[in-house]
Amino acid sequence: MAARERPLPTASFSAATAQTASRQIALRLPLPSALRFADRRDEGNSIATWLRLHLTYLWRHRRPLALAAPLLFTELVQRRKLIDRDCRIPRWIDKLAAKHAVANILGGAWVTPTLWSGNALPDRPPCAPPFVLKSRHGCGQICFVRDEGEDWAKVRRMAASWMRRPYGRWLDEWGYRDVPRGLLIEPFLCSSLNLPIDYKLFVFHGRVRAIQVHLDRATRHRWVLFDPAWRPFSRRDGDRDIRPPASLTQMIAGAEALGRGFDFVRIDLYEVDGHARFGEASFYPGSGLEPIDPPELDRQFGRHWLGSAG
Repeated sequence: MAARERPLPTASFSAATAQTASRQIALRLPLPSALRFADRRDEGNSIATWLRLHLTYLWRHRRPLALAAPLLFTELVQRRKLIDRDCRIPRWIDKLAAKHAVANILGGAWVTPTLWSGNALPDRPPCAPPFVLKSRHGCGQICFVRDEGEDWAKVRRMAASWMRRPYGRWLDEWGYRDVPRGLLIEPFLCSSLNLPIDYKLFVFHGRVRAIQVHLDRATRHRWVLFDPAWRPFSRRDGDRDIRPPASLTQMIAGAEALGRGFDFVRIDLYEVDGHARFGEASFYPGSGLEPIDPPELDRQFGRHWLGSAG
């Protein structure tokens, strides 16, 4: 997805509700005897993060978080937030660094060119529209500049707001913390001004297990989930005849090559003129707070995460 739908902030809890939930969690759930991190900057916030993860998960999923022995995909995302400090994660989140990694593994044809990058947009657009403006360090921070009629001053204010603060802190997504803040511009990937279909491949231990297809992201955004053989996991009315991309085999092979060595990563791809094109890598889909439809996939994806490559 080019722009991730973020869960509502935890400020929606009233103070009384948060206080009550905190007491219930503290009383009912065993506190880890030791939370050890490779980076000492995590130590001071470990208990606060542990509590916040429980609160947000309870709020969004209406069930306690089994963090001590997670079985569900959404639970495993929370565990990753708390303890996974794999140094490769920030490098793959960094949109500029990820392009170099993809080119080294799959070749330059998989990479969308960077037309411009920097820390502040100039007074005038640095290239002719249409183009796509993104933050280097965040997710969902994206702006489509379709023609010269766009309000460039508004675009600059939006980009400046992305640069003012780090990304991922409010949902405890550690991987974003050390990604250098920055902006980049890429060409529009479609010949028309419609947004391309977004293919999100869920890769567990180097093997694609599901493909989430996002349609009409700018107008009537919806998605359908398929297995690698293009059999639907979920059906949405009016979306029964989605054809597989011509580059499906290429997409699966590429995503598996990029995901090799990770227990889980989601690789987002597009199709341009019949060829697969890399979008981004995601290690915290929906921050693990968006309900999975159908619900039984939460457990199935958890089994894949906890399993092996076989």
